[in-house]
Amino acid sequence: MAAIRDLTQDLGRRAQLFLTDLGGMSLLAGRTISDALTPPYAVKLLVAQMDHIGVRSVSIVGVAGLFVGLVLALQTVYGLARFGAKGTVGIIVGLSMVRELGPVVTAILVGGRVGSGFTAELGSMKVTEQIDAMRALGVNHIKKLVVPRVLITMLAMPMLTIIADTLGVFGGMVISHSEFNVDYHQYYTTITQYVQLADMLDGLGKTVVFGFLIGVVGCYNGLETRGGTEGLGRSTTGTVVTSSLVVFISDFFLTKFFWWLAGW
Repeated sequence: MAAIRDLTQDLGRRAQLFLTDLGGMSLLAGRTISDALTPPYAVKLLVAQMDHIGVRSVSIVGVAGLFVGLVLALQTVYGLARFGAKGTVGIIVGLSMVRELGPVVTAILVGGRVGSGFTAELGSMKVTEQIDAMRALGVNHIKKLVVPRVLITMLAMPMLTIIADTLGVFGGMVISHSEFNVDYHQYYTTITQYVQLADMLDGLGKTVVFGFLIGVVGCYNGLETRGGTEGLGRSTTGTVVTSSLVVFISDFFLTKFFWWLAGW
């Protein structure tokens, strides 16, 4: 009975902590949207964050997208070859990259790199009481610290996803031709015929939501950091895990939503 009681209490504490964090993130998200729509706008901060979030993430996203396309095409053609349908590999690679793999892989990488960076930066300011000093001076720390990071993450995600999609499709074309003699023209033609603009917009629409969620999670964990450098480490790890889970969970609901919009 004592073990059952302890387990119940532990589950209760975890549930309470989860609801507290969920409520805190929701409040931060609402305040971020409100402050983002209210002038003045810190253009210099936005430009600085674009370099940190967008430009410096191009290489890692590009490499990941290329090799995802290579592996996807390799596995797909092996299966299609059994049915004599190697020529249709472009359809599968194109749709998979633009609708799911490109957006999700990009979001996971950005969440791990950028989201944890937000937590480390804001967490360091929190434990050194810099954020408390900003509050004492009457500075809106949400508008100065959170809004630029969230907005630029939302803006950079679609552009990074386009790069990942393009390199993934290109990698699929190269491996399909070199390993299975799939004609370049046939590969390109099948993609242009069956991958529609709506498919690309669905994938890019997801990335805007992913960027918002990653930014909010990273900033929230940074602002809620406790316990000095040890607490900062826990917050950073929590951001990587939480942002990955949020991307996967939201991807399901966004996919259902876009299919509903399309009338399916």
